[in-house]
Amino acid sequence: MNAFRIRPATGEDARVLTDMLVEAANWDPVRARPRLSVLEDRAVARYVAGWQRPGDFGCVAEDAHGLPVGACWARLFPANAPGYGFVAVGVPELTLGVYPYWRAQGAGRALLRELARTAAARGHARLSLSVAHGNFAHRLYQSEGYVTVASQGGSETMVLTVR
Repeated sequence: MNAFRIRPATGEDARVLTDMLVEAANWDPVRARPRLSVLEDRAVARYVAGWQRPGDFGCVAEDAHGLPVGACWARLFPANAPGYGFVAVGVPELTLGVYPYWRAQGAGRALLRELARTAAARGHARLSLSVAHGNFAHRLYQSEGYVTVASQGGSETMVLTVR
């Protein structure tokens, strides 16, 4: 296993989160879209637009040289402009992205766990997410306690009750 460390995401991490958003959107290499195409999609780009708004929180995984390998972050969305994994006002929706080389090496799991700890420390009772059918991350989310609460189109909405 490669060594990595987890640190809190800051306002300076907008580029890292944007890179990880593109990775998350392109989880299926067969359907991968160019970076610009992903970021021109307003429904996707809003997961990082204006980072770090009040209520935003997250963490970044870095390798031994301090280079980002993945990130996990959460945002609150209003009921009149819900995210893909929206379940209720006040429930942060997370995004997780990890560079392909670092997948299946523990970085994603460590990021999810740190984000859950941060959510609990901020007083959130739940986290939500949306995952496409067939995405290998689905098994990771299940193993970390996320439960499917809705399924429509080609994705599932999952929720974790934060301990």
